[in-house]
Amino acid sequence: MTEPQGRMLPEVTPDSREFWTGGLENELRINRCQECRQWIHPPVGACWKCRSRDVSPEVASGRARVAAYSINHHPWFPAFPPPYAVAMVELEEQEGLRLTTCLVDVDVDAVEVGMPVEVVFDQQGDVALPMFRPVTA
Repeated sequence: MTEPQGRMLPEVTPDSREFWTGGLENELRINRCQECRQWIHPPVGACWKCRSRDVSPEVASGRARVAAYSINHHPWFPAFPPPYAVAMVELEEQEGLRLTTCLVDVDVDAVEVGMPVEVVFDQQGDVALPMFRPVTA
């Protein structure tokens, strides 16, 4: 995918490493509790539901729906020429499993809550940023 360079990159921690590097292998890796099977995002080392520390990354489908969005018209950063869409997407694996992302390959006037989207990755050095585009077909 061709996107502007110069994005602000995340701080990669031991808990978040698989999330930020999974896209290098085209995988959206989300932490999951091995006790109660709850998906956990943002990535942390303990389950919010049962408090187990037996948490490890698993590959999610990468399919989601837009839960909320904002269209930005201000040129905050050169890497993000306006207008662009920032969205909270809810992954199909679990109700409430949401992450904040940019929507790409989309007409910002067509974005709507409930829109089906799928993950794509923007490789920036040794991380791959998960972004989402509308599902086609």
